[in-house]
Amino acid sequence: MKQFLRWIIWGGTLFFLGKALKDNWIEVIAIRINGVGWGIIAIATVVTLLAHTWAGWIWTWVLQELNQPVSSSQFIQVYLKTNIAKYLPGNIWHYYGRILAAKNANVSAGAATLSVLLEPLLMATAALIIIILFSSKFAANSTTVVGQSLQLLSLAAVLCAIHPRFLNPTIRFLSKLKAKKSDPNTQPSVVLTIKRYPLRPLLGELGFLGLRGIGFILTVFALNSVNWNQIPLLLGAFSCAWLLGLVIPGAPGGLGVFEATAYQLLRHEFPAALVFSAIALYRLVSILAESTGAALAWLHQGLVKS
Repeated sequence: MKQFLRWIIWGGTLFFLGKALKDNWIEVIAIRINGVGWGIIAIATVVTLLAHTWAGWIWTWVLQELNQPVSSSQFIQVYLKTNIAKYLPGNIWHYYGRILAAKNANVSAGAATLSVLLEPLLMATAALIIIILFSSKFAANSTTVVGQSLQLLSLAAVLCAIHPRFLNPTIRFLSKLKAKKSDPNTQPSVVLTIKRYPLRPLLGELGFLGLRGIGFILTVFALNSVNWNQIPLLLGAFSCAWLLGLVIPGAPGGLGVFEATAYQLLRHEFPAALVFSAIALYRLVSILAESTGAALAWLHQGLVKS
């Protein structure tokens, strides 16, 4: 059933994007990028690479919150090398690679696993904060009392979910459940707990989403001028599309889901052909930045070993 649902989501998003391209094909091929535009795209790629490097550093903060002191430079390289694996079917192999690398660096298996579970949860919380701040720019129902109440309730629920008072009982329950499945007669000897609210990693993830949003805004700017009053709209719509790409199953790296959501949110405020071209170009910018980050990490590792 899970596999069937994955193919339904994947097929639906591809059909939606294919129809959007067909409807705006003439306008899309008419768009041209001049030399200045290519320079802006290069800057967007560098900013996106910086965002992923920053995210790798935040991962070390999460491990430190779990009392696992690690080398920041080493684990940033691990993060960059494994990041590209999120485009493989299953959308879990980048997490698996990080857990394996952390265990090889003498990080406990529980801390390694918990760190890669907390990271996307903190990212989702940061994205939700940005969405609530700027949702009035791209969602009409967000200005109603009901819409605002639902947003605040959602944010409160997520913020409470990462509080130690709520998170630690969940961790203990999952640890006991895992122990019973492996051997009903044994109990986990050591259960990891969060000592304090992960405020610093959460603020770091806000910075990560901000950098990713800047990369997206620069990509749009490379194709068309952007007014200052349109930046909150672009940042909020980007965060919403990115969040759905993160949480919806069946889309490796959010591929298809991000594009379809961003197109739907922005096509009423910008020309449809411009939106389609910008989100397609930003996907290429993202993949190029992630590939460059992985290549640089491998190259640095090879130079150190030699």
